This record gives sequence, C-alpha cells and structure tokens, in this order.
Amino acid sequence: MGVSFTWIGHGTFVFHFDGHETLVDPFITDNPATDVDPDDLNPELIFVTHAHSDHVADLESVAARSGATVVANVEIATWAGGKGLNAHPLNSGGGRDFGFVHARQTIAFHSSSFPDGSYGGNPNGFVFTTTGGERLYLAGDTALFSDMQLIGAGGLDVAFLPIGDNFTMGPDDAVTALQLLKPRLAVPMHYNTFDLVAVDVDAWAGRVRAETDAEPLVLQPGESHSL
Repeated sequence: MGVSFTWIGHGTFVFHFDGHETLVDPFITDNPATDVDPDDLNPELIFVTHAHSDHVADLESVAARSGATVVANVEIATWAGGKGLNAHPLNSGGGRDFGFVHARQTIAFHSSSFPDGSYGGNPNGFVFTTTGGERLYLAGDTALFSDMQLIGAGGLDVAFLPIGDNFTMGPDDAVTALQLLKPRLAVPMHYNTFDLVAVDVDAWAGRVRAETDAEPLVLQPGESHSL
C-alpha cells in the first residue's frame, strides 16, 4: 500500500503507512487554513513535535476519541498520560519501531511550552522509515542547523520543512537546509497560515529547483501525495 501524506495546513499532516493512519501535530479546529473536521480523523499514532498550541490544539480530543498512541518527548507524553491518553515517550536521538513505521526523534532548534505556559520539553523533529525503506524527515518547527547534513546522510525521499520565517527558518535558510539534507522531494510547511508567516511559496519553489537537487512539492491544504 506504500506511503501517502496529506497536508492539513500549517504543521499538521496525515500520513498513511501501509494503510495505517498517522497524524502529526494536530492543529485543526482553529486552523484558518483548513476545513477538515477532526472527528473524521482516526489515527493509530499521533506524533507531536512540540507543545505549542498551534501543534497540539486538537491533540487531546482526537487521541481520546480514536484511542491513538501519542508519540512525543517525555514531557508531552507524560502530560498526555496524565490526561488518560495512550502515550509513548521518546527523546532526542531515540527511535522506536511501531510495526508499520519506525520513528526516530531528531533535535530541533525552537522552544516548547504548553498553552498554559508550562514547560513542554525539548522541541523535536522525526525521521520516519517505512517497511518499504522510504525515509521521510519532518523537521518540526526549527531554525537551520548544520547537523541536518547528518540527518540526510542515509538518503531521504522527502523533507518537510518550515519556511514561514519569524518563528522558524524562512525561505533562505530552508533552501540551505535542502542543500544539507539532499532529499528527493521538498515539502514546505508552517507558512501562510497567519500574516506573520506569509511567504511567496512559488518563489521559494523556484529557488529550490535552481539551487538544490530536490524537487519542490507544494501542496494545497487538503491535498495528498503518494510515493
């Protein structure tokens, strides 16, 4: 069945790994970029990169209804367990085989706090390795960092990168990130949701084609792609 992914908008994605639904950073109900009903999502796993409200706003409701396991850093997993949710903790550099996908947590340079201001642990990204051997890097919210070249060293099929600037790396640094990561496909995220993260994504895609070996894949909210 392979791999497919749908951009919900902002940093939120739905992945299907061999038919198993997986959700990343559920920010749906108050996300102005999407009209998806969170009740239509039935993930088995929910991966969370950090605790900011624009990444966890629908986490509790979707996880409680679906019974999904929340996979996140220790602090977020502990918080989720305290809410009665299924949770599996990871930490930077650690990985876990969930049967239909292996997930390894990477570093990210950002901040992380829950909507009430309490500490949300270190921010992270994820490298997903499928049963078919595809490798997908979802950077989460992050600045550019030189160790991205190590993340890409094993070969990447897709890199999902924030490009919105202001809170994360912007278009310039995202191009540099692709030069380090060297993925086959580059998917932009965390942009044009709000005025503060508004960028010209088409101009960025042109730079990706001209300055890197990656092919840009610009999805519209709700649009899917299969590998």
